[in-house]
Amino acid sequence: MSQSSQKPAPPLMILACSGASNVGQLSNQAAVELTREGFGQMFCLAALGAHLPKFVNYAQKVPSMVAIDGCSVGCIRAILERAEVSLRNYVVLTELGFAKNMNSNLEKADIEKVKQAVRTGVKSSTVFPTPSPSGGGCCGS
Repeated sequence: MSQSSQKPAPPLMILACSGASNVGQLSNQAAVELTREGFGQMFCLAALGAHLPKFVNYAQKVPSMVAIDGCSVGCIRAILERAEVSLRNYVVLTELGFAKNMNSNLEKADIEKVKQAVRTGVKSSTVFPTPSPSGGGCCGS
């Protein structure tokens, strides 16, 4: 098989909480920035929650994933469990020391702290390869 016909490895799938609290929005903003920086690719968590087959199938097969939940309620964890998708590389912002509140004014330093925790967590994983910044767009397309 020639190099030009080989499919690039799928990028790191990033699933982010986007709840109404500060930690939900912090999770989402960190995921947006990580995607822009080429660290991985955000994936549609709502589609997984709706059990849309194309999205669930892709999530079940992607080799590399990180889930960023805002708090211990664990919405992403529950969505993945119901969709029968393995939870891998899991970060919970309240476990990083963030206090959950309804303030949506995000600080750049807090976003950077979350991004660093995600990068560190994924790099320390011995199961999944380093993500490639190239590859498919949202939701495996």
